[in-house]
Amino acid sequence: MRNPSLIKEEFLKRWIIALRRCTSLKKNMNILERNKVVKLSADLAMASARNGTTSWSRALIANATRDNDNRILAEQILGPESEILVKRVSTMPFKTCNRRKIRSKRILKRSCSSAIRRVRKTVPRKVLANCIAKRLIQKRTHILKSLVPGGEFMDETTLMEETLDYIAYLRVQVDVMRSCTYC
Repeated sequence: MRNPSLIKEEFLKRWIIALRRCTSLKKNMNILERNKVVKLSADLAMASARNGTTSWSRALIANATRDNDNRILAEQILGPESEILVKRVSTMPFKTCNRRKIRSKRILKRSCSSAIRRVRKTVPRKVLANCIAKRLIQKRTHILKSLVPGGEFMDETTLMEETLDYIAYLRVQVDVMRSCTYC
């Protein structure tokens, strides 16, 4: 893991550059436009500080450039490196989600849970505890996948690594923004 002060410095540098580019593009912004610019520039500064090397950073860039209105703004925020980052995002493979596989897992889960209900009297408590623990882990993993950008396409190990990295960068983003509010 990189030094947090270096991450803060890199993020702050990219965020200030992004905000300057946006304000030079449009001088008179209303509150909603300004809010959108600050959020988008912070997210893209965070992702570009990571150089699109992680799944979450590529997902942030991909989400920002997907919409035509945001695409122009995102390219303005990213500046000259936008072509490189967007190309990197489009060439790096995202794992696609197979709907049949998910559907068959759901069917299997339903059949297993109904079988557990039928056999509950003969199954030892230890087995039931294991089953409940597995369900809790699956639910929490599903929630985590929805929180981390690009998480829905990751396996559990990658998800944990990416989540740790994403949290570190979010913490940096919050620290920098807090220090800016006190200025």
